[in-house]
Amino acid sequence: MAEKKPTGGQTRPGWRFCGGIMLFVLGLLSPLFIPLVTATALPTGWKTALSGLLMLGIPELLWVAAAAIMGKAGFNHIKGKFWGFFKKMAPSDEVSLARYRVGLVMFLLPILFGWVGPYLLQRIPGYENYRFAANLIGDLLLLSSLFVLGGDFWDKLRGLFIHRAKIKIPARDPK
Repeated sequence: MAEKKPTGGQTRPGWRFCGGIMLFVLGLLSPLFIPLVTATALPTGWKTALSGLLMLGIPELLWVAAAAIMGKAGFNHIKGKFWGFFKKMAPSDEVSLARYRVGLVMFLLPILFGWVGPYLLQRIPGYENYRFAANLIGDLLLLSSLFVLGGDFWDKLRGLFIHRAKIKIPARDPK
């Protein structure tokens, strides 16, 4: 039983839920213990094995144990909170014309720069010194444009990967 039900219909976490959360967080933080292992006087083989386990084996085991301790109700509660957070962050479906145009410019600039860039990069002064920063800005611009463009654009983008997807272009209003 992961949660206790007090009067009033509210649920409060029990000890199993709290223990599961602690194991989950410990699994997330276990790679941070690698510097402690490397600072010990253990043989190199042991350090390598323990570091590898702290990176790839132990977190997964702790997460499975956390799910087992929390039970289905606790796991579903965490899953609901996690996906609920991302639903709040989701872009709105319809956006204004101005926002859509700004989003398209944000979307197309990094793509065009990536396409034309290899041919023109030697003509841009100082680009070699700041290549990483310029590429990072382009990637962030592309990702943020997907939120500016809204949920309807996500559907259009998704349609590119569906073989039988069809687009309906609305008729223009004669003015």
